[in-house]
Amino acid sequence: MPDDQLRSAQGRWGHPPGLSPLFHTELWERFSFYGMRGLLVLYMTAAVSEGGLGFDVARAGAIYGLYSGLVYLACLPGGWLADRFLGTRRATLSGGLLILAGHLCMAWPVPDGLYLGMAFLVLGTGLLKPSISTLVGQLYGPGDPRRDSGFSLYYMGINIGAFLAPLACGWLALSPPVRAWLQGAGLSPQLAWHAAFGAAALGMLIGLVIFQRARAVLPAASEHPAHAPGPREWRRLRHASASALGVVIILAAAMALGHISVQDLSNLFGGLLLTLVILFFGWLLFAPGWSEEERRNLRLILVLFLGAVVFWSLFEQGSSTLTLFAERNTDRHLDWLGYAFPTTWFHSLNPMLIISLAPVFAVFWVRLGSRNPAPTTKFALGLLLVAAGFGVLFMAAQLAATGVKVSPLWLVATYVLHSLGELCLSPVGLSAMTRLAPARIAGLTMGVWFLAASVGNYLGGRVAAVYERFTLSELFGTVASIGLVAAALLAWCMRGRGVSSADPSSVRPGEH
Repeated sequence: MPDDQLRSAQGRWGHPPGLSPLFHTELWERFSFYGMRGLLVLYMTAAVSEGGLGFDVARAGAIYGLYSGLVYLACLPGGWLADRFLGTRRATLSGGLLILAGHLCMAWPVPDGLYLGMAFLVLGTGLLKPSISTLVGQLYGPGDPRRDSGFSLYYMGINIGAFLAPLACGWLALSPPVRAWLQGAGLSPQLAWHAAFGAAALGMLIGLVIFQRARAVLPAASEHPAHAPGPREWRRLRHASASALGVVIILAAAMALGHISVQDLSNLFGGLLLTLVILFFGWLLFAPGWSEEERRNLRLILVLFLGAVVFWSLFEQGSSTLTLFAERNTDRHLDWLGYAFPTTWFHSLNPMLIISLAPVFAVFWVRLGSRNPAPTTKFALGLLLVAAGFGVLFMAAQLAATGVKVSPLWLVATYVLHSLGELCLSPVGLSAMTRLAPARIAGLTMGVWFLAASVGNYLGGRVAAVYERFTLSELFGTVASIGLVAAALLAWCMRGRGVSSADPSSVRPGEH
């Protein structure tokens, strides 16, 4: 069917027929992503006798920061490959296959499967994540009034997958009934971890099957890049690929020979991120040819970028420091369940709250009308809320210091505050970037949001590396103070400035 007819067709929910399979593909891909990520720190720090890797928290935090930072950073070259060489459909399919390979590596019960699996996951997510979002946009023609609604439904699929994954994968990896069943079947209870990683692989496989069956209802334009690459472009790609592969081989050999550690590699990545940010914004702010209004908008983009980095570095500790606190210091026993519920179940609170509260926020911002705050004000509010969440944990940590396990309601309160902060900052930032970006670098400027998520995720993981070096009160108090200071600086620097308010939508961090 020609693309024009596909776009005008009425499929499920009154949208083009390609939306439903993309909704379900992304739901299962996010199921696999959040199912694995929620277990990563716990798996690395669990004792070898329990089936884990027995890493100390510093090493686990360095690995987690490196992985979570690379996942979002990989979206930049992944999107470029889709645009120039693969086309969005093939990039999505290739990314899904790499993700499936990554989860299968982690499902195989060998220690080295962790590193190979994470490498595949980084490459696969970098290809799939920007490409499938672009595919959703390609379903709609210019001016189609269904576009915003379609993206809202698509992002709802993201949050449903993120809600289900910690419940299912956490139960498989951590619940006593699963381990008892494995033992009764003559298998090692330690295989529970790998059963959970296998469930993540199954989720991605389901998503791939749905995606492949939808080929007939996806735009023909998605089959090929917008402009066919010439010999020069292919030559550049070969050189870049060979250089990247060479660097990976050198670093892997250095690690195998003991010349560098995982912490050294994580530090190297942090330096690379810092250099990339400085070079990018140096070029952006000082390049000739911008009008005065464009320069003003670019400075505002830098301020929002820094605010987003601080926010994600605090928010993304949900899978690191908050997970460790839940595992070690929280009373998770439920009488009706008969055992302590899996730590990862806390991770389902955020997507559940996003699904429930996003429509409320959308209506609230609209009803404010002319009193709707500027994006900078909403950013400051988001930072205040995420800081308040760690303020709650600061009080819980003081109770935990007495040797008792605290009520899970402390963590529930924290996740509620963090989710409210996310709704104030994440969709608003996405919208502000699209409105502030100079037209001739609109696509490149959107990469700033991925870069902010990458830096924030990396820093959030590195905080976990110092989890055992400080008391819990010192750690959570310091993190809360950073959020408060960042909110105050943002409010002070941008008083009286900003852009008009943005329309929020239901998103997850980095899901743009």
